[in-house]
Amino acid sequence: PFLVEAAVAAQSVASLAALSDFLDFNKEPKSLLEKFLYAAAFSPRPSGELLHLILDKLDGKQLAPEIWETGVIAVGSLVGKLCQQKLCGLQQVVERGVETILRGLRGAKEEPEVVIYLLSLGNAMLPETIPTLLEHAEDGPTAVTAAATSALQRFPTPHISSKVKRAMRRIFHQKRKSYDKTCRLAAAEILLDNHPLPMDAINILLATSEMETEMATFLLLKVQDSLRGHHHMAKKIMKDIMGDPRINNYNFFSKVGTSSSFSGPLTVTQDLTSTFGLDLLFLEGGFLRKSVSDFSLFSHGQRLRAAQVTFEAQGMELMLGENLSEGEEEPELMAGMSATFFDVQLRPIIFFQGYTDLMAKVLLSSGEPTSVVRGNLLLMDHHQVVIPLQSGLQVTIKLQGGLGLDISADMDMSIWEQELKTSIIARGSLAMDFQAELDSPFLQATLRSQTEVETSIHFDTKLRFSSSPVLMCLQLREEQVPYR
Repeated sequence: PFLVEAAVAAQSVASLAALSDFLDFNKEPKSLLEKFLYAAAFSPRPSGELLHLILDKLDGKQLAPEIWETGVIAVGSLVGKLCQQKLCGLQQVVERGVETILRGLRGAKEEPEVVIYLLSLGNAMLPETIPTLLEHAEDGPTAVTAAATSALQRFPTPHISSKVKRAMRRIFHQKRKSYDKTCRLAAAEILLDNHPLPMDAINILLATSEMETEMATFLLLKVQDSLRGHHHMAKKIMKDIMGDPRINNYNFFSKVGTSSSFSGPLTVTQDLTSTFGLDLLFLEGGFLRKSVSDFSLFSHGQRLRAAQVTFEAQGMELMLGENLSEGEEEPELMAGMSATFFDVQLRPIIFFQGYTDLMAKVLLSSGEPTSVVRGNLLLMDHHQVVIPLQSGLQVTIKLQGGLGLDISADMDMSIWEQELKTSIIARGSLAMDFQAELDSPFLQATLRSQTEVETSIHFDTKLRFSSSPVLMCLQLREEQVPYR
């Protein structure tokens, strides 16, 4: 596995040829193929040859579902990074990658297939695919709408046009049909997070008076949170709106639901802000519908999602005897999670789907956490030749940074004890190698610096819904960080 990751990081003609010869997508263990595909997806400056290799390996083969899904998502990530390098119109393989995703999306018959292609488009973040994402966001079933709005949330603000905002208003205010609450909240977030218009913010706040308690509580806390974060685009507009006593009053902000939304700074410097955010959306009966834990970096108007893990459980309200909202489609019983690391969306993981599957998992659970991603990634690879100094001498600089990553997650539900536990374990080690070389006819000198840091974060939730009010415990543990 380590040699495969190293060969992907090297991206030389010889290493890619070796990978092409060695990897047989019909025979190799799934774990090894996933390592290869994720190493490619996280590559900081991928080559067209690497994308060509993956497209050839995926083309026309009967693959295991996990490998096919990971491969499609990796193609989206590679296309996006190659386009960031301004290679979109210059390399034919990039156009082939885009066409592979769009052709697959048009031909997809099953809902899970459509979702994977939409997540791949989210990784690519190509402005020309926004109309396709909007079409699926407005007209698709719940899972498709959720995937499309999630992909749209990842686009930078300049691409959230008035057309996108009009579609998000229609979803939030349910102008065409009834939408799931998570989709409506995602649409509201897009409107509030991208240079919001005062009227949008006012209409969203006014709409909370007609919502269920939990959804209204979540949205109002989201608005209040935007007032605290100095990096939030809606801060000034929200401050102006809160000057109006018709909105900023006890009647609006006295919702007593269990749901919450919070984000706060972990580190603040002149050039960089790192934040931790936690969103918890509950159902009216007290069951956890969705939780999102997010570690993000903000710098000069840009956002990098360093780590974002989402747990979702749907259909539980029917098991607990709750009634659906008017016009709401009956959700399938399902629990799963998805994760984004360094702005790369990973393949979603389903814990159970359907009542029979739930019973099997409850009775036959191994108690072992599910591995989300594990491997070694090249994060940066910078080589700058011939930098002139004032003395007339010239210097060559090399900088490489690698990350060892081990993320696992677990969801454990006890129907008899009426408890739900979720656990995320994130372990990482970062290594940086800097080298500056001075080479002249009369003087040779080398300066080298090596840095290593390790960290481990555990995030656990425990929810007991056997009594009212619902009891919940949250725990975020960070182990001591060795720095060398």
